[in-house]
Amino acid sequence: MKALRLTLESFRFAWQALKANLLRTILSLLGVTVGIFAIIAVFTVVDSLEANVRQSMSFVGDKVIYVNKWPWVFERDFAWWKYFKRPVPTVREFRGLQRNLGPNNKGIAIFANTSGNLFQAANNSMEGCNLQGVSFDFRQVSDVPIAQGRYFTSQEVDASRNVAIIGADIAENLFPNGSALGQEFKTRGQKFVVIGVMQKEGKKLLDTPSNDTNCLIPFGMFTKMFALTTNGMGGVSPTIAIKGTDEDPGLLDLEYELKGTMRNIRGLKPRDEDNFALNRPEMLANAITQLFSVIGIAGAVIGSFAMLVGGFGIANIMFVSVKERTNIIGIQKSLGAKNYFILFQFLFEAVFLCLLGGAAGILLVWLIALVPQDALPLFLSWGNVSLGLTVSVVIGVLAGIIPAVLAANLDPVIAIRAK
Repeated sequence: MKALRLTLESFRFAWQALKANLLRTILSLLGVTVGIFAIIAVFTVVDSLEANVRQSMSFVGDKVIYVNKWPWVFERDFAWWKYFKRPVPTVREFRGLQRNLGPNNKGIAIFANTSGNLFQAANNSMEGCNLQGVSFDFRQVSDVPIAQGRYFTSQEVDASRNVAIIGADIAENLFPNGSALGQEFKTRGQKFVVIGVMQKEGKKLLDTPSNDTNCLIPFGMFTKMFALTTNGMGGVSPTIAIKGTDEDPGLLDLEYELKGTMRNIRGLKPRDEDNFALNRPEMLANAITQLFSVIGIAGAVIGSFAMLVGGFGIANIMFVSVKERTNIIGIQKSLGAKNYFILFQFLFEAVFLCLLGGAAGILLVWLIALVPQDALPLFLSWGNVSLGLTVSVVIGVLAGIIPAVLAANLDPVIAIRAK
C-alpha cells in the first residue's frame, strides 16, 4: 500500500512538472521519440523483410528433403569438378526409394519443370508460364492450394493424361469470360483440359516461382514433351522430394535412411563419396536468419546513436529540473520526506518522460505500417513494441539516476535557502 501511494505521489509530481514546462517537455520528447522510432522502425522493416523472404521461399516446403545433383549451400573450398560429374536423380531411383524407404516419410514425389512457356486458348495467350510435371504424391511434399476444381487422381497420373492444374494468372488471361474448369488450352503442341485452378498468391518480394503462373501436369505427360537428362547436360533435370514425419522432428532418421538407400541404389562402395546432395529448406532458412541478424544488429547500432542523443537530452532536462525545484526539495525534506521519496520522484519523472517519447515513436511506426504496401507489407510485432518500451525505461533510468541521486542527497537547509 505504501509503495502504491509512493508511486501515485511520484506520478502526480512528475505530471505537474511536465505540464508546467510543456514546451521543454515536448522538445525533450523529440529526442527519445526519434531514437525509439529509428530502432523500432529498423527492427520492423527487418522482421517484415525476413517474413516476406521466407514466404517467398515457401515453395520449397516444410520438413522436406530434396535429392539433387548440386547442394543448395556450398562450402568455402568445394571441389566443383566433383559435383559437376555427378548424375542427376532419375525415375528409376524414384521408384527404388518408393519401394525401399521405411515409415519415416509421408510421401515421395518426383517433379521437373521448364519456364518461359507459351499457353494458348482460343484467341487468348500468355507467355512466360512455368510448366511442371509432378507425380501423384507431389501434394504431400509441396503445398498445392486448389481454389476451384480438384487435384489429379492416381489413374490420371499413371496414365499420363492430358489434364492440368493452372495458376490464377493463367486462368484469368486464358479464360477471362468464365470458369477455366473443363476448358482446353494448348502448349508445346499438346492440348490439356483444366481440372483445377490454384489460389492466387499475389506479388512476392523475391522473384521466386509463383503458383499464379505455374501449371501442373502429370509427370509421365511431361516426359513425353521434354527429354530428361541423366548428367545435367542437354535436358530437364528432375528432383526427388521426400516429406518427413512429425515423429522425426529433425528429420535425422529420414536423412540417414535416405542416404543409405540412395547409396545402395547407385551401387556406391563403403569408401566412395556420396554422388548426390540431400538438400533441406533449413539450409536456406539458416542463411536467411544469419543475414537478417547482421542487418538487424547494424540497424540497431545506427538507431542507438539517435537514442543516445535523446538520453542526453533527458538527462540535461532532469538536471535543469532539479536546479529549478531545489527549494521545493528542501521544503519536502524538512517536512519529513525521505531520500528514497525524492530519488523515486525524479527517477519516475525521467522514466515517464522517456515512456511518453517511446510510445510516440512506436505510434509513428505503427501508423507507417498501416500504409498499404504491395512489395513489402510491414507489420509491428508485440515483441518490437515491448522492446521499444523496455529501451525507453532503461534510457529513462540511466538518464535520470544521477540527477535523482543529487536531488535526494541535497541538504534541506541549504536547499530551502536556494534561489
